[in-house]
Amino acid sequence: MEHQAKYQELKTYYFGVLPTLTEDSWKIFESLLSIRTIKKGDYLLREGKICNHVSFINHGLLKIYYEVDGKEKIVAFFKELTYCCDYASFLMREPAETAIKALEETEVVEINYEGLQHLYNLVPEANMIGRRIAENLFIDKCRNSSNNVTESVESKYQKVVTETPWLIQRVPQYMIASYLGITPEALSRIKARNSKKTVVTAAQY
Repeated sequence: MEHQAKYQELKTYYFGVLPTLTEDSWKIFESLLSIRTIKKGDYLLREGKICNHVSFINHGLLKIYYEVDGKEKIVAFFKELTYCCDYASFLMREPAETAIKALEETEVVEINYEGLQHLYNLVPEANMIGRRIAENLFIDKCRNSSNNVTESVESKYQKVVTETPWLIQRVPQYMIASYLGITPEALSRIKARNSKKTVVTAAQY
């Protein structure tokens, strides 16, 4: 019963993606799941290891990053009620080029590669769910790639503030700077300029 309660968020997520999913199909899926807790500072995945699980975050916060010349280049953050894994490594069964680390104590619900293939064979609806999740991830990746090329750093920071304010609250400034591809000092200057603009705008009213 305890595990069933911890699977509830994932069940809600899946029935949201595919409302026609049946309880019998869910029970098959549930039988292939496992729970893992990652302490703050520990790895969900190390660079060079094959990613063997797709992980749904019940609670907590993860970062995914490359290590370049001894420095972290953060490419994404993942919080509760989202999926996280190195999908290229998972699908191609090759060593991951990224690492995934917990920024808070994090609990994930996981299914391994073999279990997922077994699920696809047993439950036709699972293929539809997998496709929709993959499509959403692909769309997000395309948008991020486009934004990195076409948007200014200040514009990208403003999107962080307005679209993902939880990042400002839960992630250290130097990590946000890494995510934006700038130094912490440059981020401080951007924040200072934005604060001045906010003061000027408020004064006009």
